[in-house]
Amino acid sequence: MSASGSGRPVDGERRMPADGERRKPADATIADIHPCSACDVRQLSVCNVLDAPELKRLAEIVSTVTLPAHRTVLHEGDPADHLYNVTGGCVKLYKLLADGRRQITGFLFAGDFLGLALEDRYAYSAEAVGEVTLCRFPRRRLERLLDDLPKLEKRLLGNASNELAAAQDQMILLGRKTAREKIASFLINLAARAERRGQSADPLALPMSRTDIADYLGLTTETVSRTFTQLKTRRVITLLPGGMVALTDRLAIEELASGG
Repeated sequence: MSASGSGRPVDGERRMPADGERRKPADATIADIHPCSACDVRQLSVCNVLDAPELKRLAEIVSTVTLPAHRTVLHEGDPADHLYNVTGGCVKLYKLLADGRRQITGFLFAGDFLGLALEDRYAYSAEAVGEVTLCRFPRRRLERLLDDLPKLEKRLLGNASNELAAAQDQMILLGRKTAREKIASFLINLAARAERRGQSADPLALPMSRTDIADYLGLTTETVSRTFTQLKTRRVITLLPGGMVALTDRLAIEELASGG
């Protein structure tokens, strides 16, 4: 399967070598045997519940994929044949409405899992915001592995519960908040997620475009740009080069996010 779900290999894909495919020194470490154990985002990922032998089994079914900006990772309605773990970059999730409009439902970063489906088809589409790297798991092989690794299955169920909670928060965000409250909530949420990943929350990286933010918050691009300018004028934030935002007055942003 390609990143768009066609079954063809994609540029940038690299499969983990199976046991016996290359010679390994007698004193090889687990990291030498499979890269999963040395993954920079392992502690953020579902894989962090596995011990070394279990991680080795997972590594045997994984392939790595690197995609350029704007490349589709998966299409809504395609067979849900693969699941993904984001290891670098940002992915946006979206659904297309009947009239052609797009509603972005979320942004995923390193450590986030992608592709869980209740049915046999993906319920949404996913696209790379900038260049992204992902671990890709064949769904059927992963499901068979879960029979032997119940703690990994429990972790995936926890991820599904978190997605449900995030969807409920998104409903409140879209339905009850003003434009400034939405932008403030968005910034606080991204900052909290960056801190959990051990990355800088101030200044905060915004890899997505103003249009992406608008489609996520249910606003127009013009309203998003105008609101950022208003917050800058009030010295609540500072807009920096490279898509960075300094949270100049985080307390004020938190108050706005909570409706203050």
